[in-house]
Amino acid sequence: MKGSQAILDRLNSRLSEELTSINQYMVHSEMCANWGLNKLHGSVEKRAIQEMKHAEKLIARILFLEGTPVVSHLNKINIGAEVSAQLSQDLAAEIEAVKAYNADVKFAAETSDNGTRELLESILKDEEDHVDWLETQLELIKQTGIQNYLVTQAS
Repeated sequence: MKGSQAILDRLNSRLSEELTSINQYMVHSEMCANWGLNKLHGSVEKRAIQEMKHAEKLIARILFLEGTPVVSHLNKINIGAEVSAQLSQDLAAEIEAVKAYNADVKFAAETSDNGTRELLESILKDEEDHVDWLETQLELIKQTGIQNYLVTQAS
């Protein structure tokens, strides 16, 4: 089924963002593992795997619409030197993703591409969950202090 070029362009933009997030989150995850923050390592790694699943779904949809998935384009990857910076940079990426997915859901609905709309809505829900989790972590750091937070992430 041939999809519109505008939808394919938007799907490839989301794909680039997902691929960028995978790289950023995997580096952050491994840094946490290296620091002995095993609980945080697992949480960030799980988020990276969710982003991989998003990328897989986007690729499948692009192919279904007879487009070409562009997997060679990454956006700027922001690696934090310490946990608070990592969480803040990841939150910024997720907030941008939520904005982009919301705009694309609206566009897909306006162009009557309900299959794409449903896919984007499912990914949007995951991205909103990521925002919520990251905001919670940053609030915990604010309320308990970074040292206390890190102690809870070492287990």
